[in-house]
Amino acid sequence: MIFTETKLKGSFIIEPERIVDERGFFARAWDDEIFEKHGLSPVIKQCNISFNKMKGTIRGMHYQTYPHEEAKLVRCTKGNALEIMLDLRSDSKTYMQWMGIEVSAENYKMLYVPKGFALGFQTLENDTELFYQMSEKYMPEFGRGIRWDDPTIGISWPLEPTIISKKDMSLPYLRK
Repeated sequence: MIFTETKLKGSFIIEPERIVDERGFFARAWDDEIFEKHGLSPVIKQCNISFNKMKGTIRGMHYQTYPHEEAKLVRCTKGNALEIMLDLRSDSKTYMQWMGIEVSAENYKMLYVPKGFALGFQTLENDTELFYQMSEKYMPEFGRGIRWDDPTIGISWPLEPTIISKKDMSLPYLRK
């Protein structure tokens, strides 16, 4: 696996090292010892699938609070999406900065999002599916979110939104 740290400290783009032959390729997608050697959480307590019918769907920006903050490893298994991560760690040099990473079934990129980040995405194709490995179980009472179009953050979504849940539309702005 090839680990490339992003501008948001502690977050990584992870790409498979492919062993290619006439059949196609083989690649490792998870190894707890390698993740631990890179200082990343090797714990997986829950896995989730997000299937999205329509191009332009936005989900997010979601996170969990202490003591159930979660690290996430995300991979697109069908279609294409722009994953957006936002650093909410108040002691971080990149506090309140965001960045987007395109993940697709074709590029095999994974995104490691550390604890203390909010995460959201927009689908770039119809019928897009994402697979999440989580370091913590979902705990609704610790779940939080920030509105996807918060002007304080200024996320540049690539497409006009087509579907946003009522729950995500009701998330708070950071400052009004």
